[in-house]
Amino acid sequence: MIAASLSRIVLLAICIAALAPGAHAQSAKGFEPQVGQEGKDVIWVPTPQALVDKMLDMAKVTPKDYVIDLGSGDGRTVITAAKRGSKALGIEYNTDMVELSKRAAVKEGVSDKASFVKADLFESDFSQAQVISMFLLSSINLKLRPKILDLKPGTRIVSNTFDMAEWKPDETANLAGCSSWCTAHLWIVPAKVGGVWTTSQGELTLNQTFQIITGTLKSGSVATPVTGKLNGDEISFSAGEAQYTGRVNGNSIEGTLKSGGKWSASRGAN
Repeated sequence: MIAASLSRIVLLAICIAALAPGAHAQSAKGFEPQVGQEGKDVIWVPTPQALVDKMLDMAKVTPKDYVIDLGSGDGRTVITAAKRGSKALGIEYNTDMVELSKRAAVKEGVSDKASFVKADLFESDFSQAQVISMFLLSSINLKLRPKILDLKPGTRIVSNTFDMAEWKPDETANLAGCSSWCTAHLWIVPAKVGGVWTTSQGELTLNQTFQIITGTLKSGSVATPVTGKLNGDEISFSAGEAQYTGRVNGNSIEGTLKSGGKWSASRGAN
């Protein structure tokens, strides 16, 4: 009877301790992430630090940029961006990983620039970012792709290994001397230019597939094929022998011809 009563008392004390304020914090401080641990959408595998550096180099991250890492894990990408002077945010669903990252940011002396939130990346607003980094599955990238394509033209997206199907990267690099997770992809969100534009050279009809553009420049009864590309809000294309470059600003384009002179175009509001 005495032994049974003592057992119940000990069990009650353990339960009270577990519920006491600070108990979770103490547990979190002892948390050590394990490669392959289950997450909400993907298992956790850390990006090699050399690839983190490569991805941020490809995105040309500067102190003027706001960097958001989708599925920030142990926080290394956010912390690395913060060390480069950027304000950076990590979005992570695992509370323990968020707390681990916050402690790491303090330890590295960048807690003023690096922040972390526990959130679902599908429900998060990352429209203010100039750079977005991610290490997710291609299937997850595809689910995010419509939202990414609605970001401000020129937003840079970098991904460890996984692509976005038919939206081909603007740049791909492989890390020398690396044995796994060694590929970095870069996409630059293109301006939306599909439609009919009015120019002094004629009617410009553009068809857009991500950053690739085709179409025609029609002057009178003559329609000249157009081929070109977008780099954010920068547009370049050829129409016959003529080569055009310009900058897209919503429903207007201002630019120059390689042969000399300026050109402009306007499009009816969508």
